Amino acid sequence: MAGQVKRRQLLLWRVGALVAFVGAVVISMAGHGGAVSTSSIQRPHIVRLVISGIIKNDVSQTVRALKQARNSSDVTGLLLVVDSPGGGVTGGERLHEAVKRFAAVKPVSVSMGDMGASAAYMLSVPAQHIVALPSTLTGSIGVLLQRPDVSAGLERLGIGMDAITSGAMKNQTDPTSALTPEGRQMLQELVNDLFGQFVSMVAEGRHLTEEKVRSLADGRAYTGRQAIALGLVDELGDEDVARLWLRKQLKIGNASYPVVPLIPEHSRYWYQWPDKKALLKGLLGGTFSSVIDREGLDGAVAILQL
Repeated sequence: MAGQVKRRQLLLWRVGALVAFVGAVVISMAGHGGAVSTSSIQRPHIVRLVISGIIKNDVSQTVRALKQARNSSDVTGLLLVVDSPGGGVTGGERLHEAVKRFAAVKPVSVSMGDMGASAAYMLSVPAQHIVALPSTLTGSIGVLLQRPDVSAGLERLGIGMDAITSGAMKNQTDPTSALTPEGRQMLQELVNDLFGQFVSMVAEGRHLTEEKVRSLADGRAYTGRQAIALGLVDELGDEDVARLWLRKQLKIGNASYPVVPLIPEHSRYWYQWPDKKALLKGLLGGTFSSVIDREGLDGAVAILQL
């Protein structure tokens, strides 16, 4: 009985805290609206962009901010701080292109933390210099397309599903339909094409042959120490090392030089606020927070699953 009362009290506390959290989110969204806002500093500076957690496919805010910084005469370089297992192929590809366009006109240095894998590695490769810790998990070059199949379970329950389609492949992404050999081949061809695009990005960004990249791209991750020997990263070190490389490129010397956030904290979407995400995970627990992290990841993903 005492245990039931305690669990009930905990549930009520979580519900109350969640209501308060949602209220704070609504107020904050009304005030900021997720607007893009790069630094208003009016002198030469480096912008710092943090990519952490699972990469969603909707990265429009970051892409707009990178374009704005690229076109700003006051922005002289980009420090990209990456700590991510990857995520959506579409999101990784859009960020890759945005970083590539930035790097075409201004220097970009990447600092990898615990992980810079899959889609996170994809968006990093256009940079002129990639720094990783010896223990960083990086690489994991590959694409995953998961297609649930619940048709057998429905059949055991006596539930039949008829699909009226315009073509034999139209229902092959539907989890209530059995996957045919032809459907599997079709989906494999999609994955192969996306994988080929990933390989081309790495080959171009790292100045490697596609044959060399494919020999490394069976989906496995590499430590930073392994990756430097394979040509996937340039230097071992932390964020200070990545900053130092940028300073050398800009010939700053020992002069004071500001490094400011590309997207100020108050301009981020509510779910990007680190303290709010931590609170939400505390309220909802690991299972629910994992679902929220993976929201918007329909389709193919490039992610290191641990």
